Amino acid sequence: MKPRIEAWLRRLATERGYSPKTIASYRGDLAELQRVAADRPWSELDEADLRRWIAGAMRAGLAPRSIARRLSAWRGFFDALAEAGEVSSNPARGLRAPKAGRRLPKALSPDQAMRLVDGAGGGAAAADGAAAAGADGKSAGAGEDPPFEALRDQAMLELFYSSGLRLSELTGLDLRHFDGPPHRSAGWLDLAEAEVTVTGKGGKRRTVPVGAAAIAALQAWIDERARWLALHPAADPRPLFLSGRGARLANRTVQARLARLARRRGVPVGVHPHVLRHSFASHLLQSSGDLRAVQELLGHASIATTQVYTSLDFQRLASVYDTAHPRARRR
Repeated sequence: MKPRIEAWLRRLATERGYSPKTIASYRGDLAELQRVAADRPWSELDEADLRRWIAGAMRAGLAPRSIARRLSAWRGFFDALAEAGEVSSNPARGLRAPKAGRRLPKALSPDQAMRLVDGAGGGAAAADGAAAAGADGKSAGAGEDPPFEALRDQAMLELFYSSGLRLSELTGLDLRHFDGPPHRSAGWLDLAEAEVTVTGKGGKRRTVPVGAAAIAALQAWIDERARWLALHPAADPRPLFLSGRGARLANRTVQARLARLARRRGVPVGVHPHVLRHSFASHLLQSSGDLRAVQELLGHASIATTQVYTSLDFQRLASVYDTAHPRARRR
């Protein structure tokens, strides 16, 4: 059994370009299929065996999404066995995982969002203060970030909330459009037009406006970035957001920096880039009511994906009703 599994996994890696993380997940899924088979040949496994496994997994509390992923791996594996003539049919083909409950995305309240982006002294004011602190060449005080990090992090924070970008879209941004070779921009900033162009899921490109506060924060960062690059000529000049080593900022670094900034500013919830994207969408929908516009700004292929924010907004309205309406209060 194991050699056949490993052969299929190698095929996924070489022919389909699956990542090592995906291959590792599939290996675990197929190890579970081996346990279901209990040393029987693959051809002896039938739909009833897999249905019993689904029932047991549900009783054990395995999440519907995990069951669905495992069944997907099994379907692909049995299709490969069928192509090789090792099984006559695919026992996983007609099976579906239990329906997962739709989880609403987390979003900050407008007050929390303002506290986060404004910080102690206002968004643009905080950026100006950080720039002034570094203008005379002095280092940051104890407990403070140097201007390079402070201005960069503020610009990222403002841009996330202003434009609703995904994490990979933000880290993929260049200072301007480069059309190589050797480098062709996946996304870039156009400061004069107050917009960013990004390449989202499925290679779909979109252009999103950038708000005035985010433009001010970006300008302060770009000025500091230029000063820093003059002292570090070996750094990569193309990425909009640079690490202290002069390379494009990594996704995990952005996540860690935003979480740290939120803790410093007293936002009492876990903050990560997707929370800011959800907050952008929810607050824009609350103000405009234009679901189609929010869909375009987020880069969703289907409006059904965007409709989850209408449920999120209704939750807020229901909360207001429960706390404010005399007949809603329970005795």
